[in-house]
Amino acid sequence: MKPLLFAALAAAMLSGCGVMAAPCRVASAGIKMVPLVGGVAALPTDACAAAID
Repeated sequence: MKPLLFAALAAAMLSGCGVMAAPCRVASAGIKMVPLVGGVAALPTDACAAAID
């Protein structure tokens, strides 16, 4: 019973990473809407989301 509980707890902890990365992803999407420089300016927020994932 304990290994099953441990596996479920580990899966729940890992699935939360997407929730934690959401603010970085939303900010990145907003910055990318800026013409010409949006893609370059959004690199730090993309790196933030990648680091959390």
